[in-house]
Amino acid sequence: MREDLKKMVTDLPTVPGVYYIYTHEERLIYIGKSNNIKKRLSQHFTCTDRKSVKIQNFASKVRYEPTGSELIALLMESEEIKHHKPIYNRAQRHSIFYYGLYPEITQEGYISLQLKKIDNRSQEINSYLSLKQGKEDLFRITETYKLCQKINGLYKSKAQCFQYTLHECLGACVNEEPVDEYNKRVHQYLEKNSFPQETVLLKLPGRTKDEKGLVLIENGIYKGFGFCPKRSRKDPLTFIMPKSDNKDARRILRSYLKKQ
Repeated sequence: MREDLKKMVTDLPTVPGVYYIYTHEERLIYIGKSNNIKKRLSQHFTCTDRKSVKIQNFASKVRYEPTGSELIALLMESEEIKHHKPIYNRAQRHSIFYYGLYPEITQEGYISLQLKKIDNRSQEINSYLSLKQGKEDLFRITETYKLCQKINGLYKSKAQCFQYTLHECLGACVNEEPVDEYNKRVHQYLEKNSFPQETVLLKLPGRTKDEKGLVLIENGIYKGFGFCPKRSRKDPLTFIMPKSDNKDARRILRSYLKKQ
């Protein structure tokens, strides 16, 4: 690692947060997040892949914002990249989700999970960069919850699906499985993966031991995050900094809630 890059890394903290890399002309060229800011910057400055070498060539200054938790770091990073559009964050700033997973009811009453092009008038269960990515996930969901490939649009047939012949489908494709039993398993998946429609205030570690991090979802809409002193008697919602409700933020929150 070059001496000037070593100096930039030396005083960095080993905490979760978002970091900003600038040129000597104060031009912001990269935004990233990490659970360990110092370790991640050291990797940037020692890796030999094409993007890292470019960053090393232009890096002259590093700024950082501690976040206390990985979730807030992810949300802040996503918001900041969209706002600043740094040149070496090209992949993240151009991430467009073309396909979504939507629930539909068949004529027989079964809940079908259908891959469709994103429809901004409806809230998708999950979103994907490509149809291939969506199909891979839907095959996994169908297998995990013992659902029917035909009902989920993965197997075109006027009769039973192929999995039925292998005894891996319980017969919804030929109306053998009761609707209620099949839909119960679909609801298990939906409850675990859908974006919450109620109001949820997530409480997370703060940037110091005397505060806590907050993330607010209000009536199914992501409102933002903030930091609140642990002993504060104020309404925690007054500490929330408004942020954009978008598909990337929802994807980050869905993934976090799923793990919890």
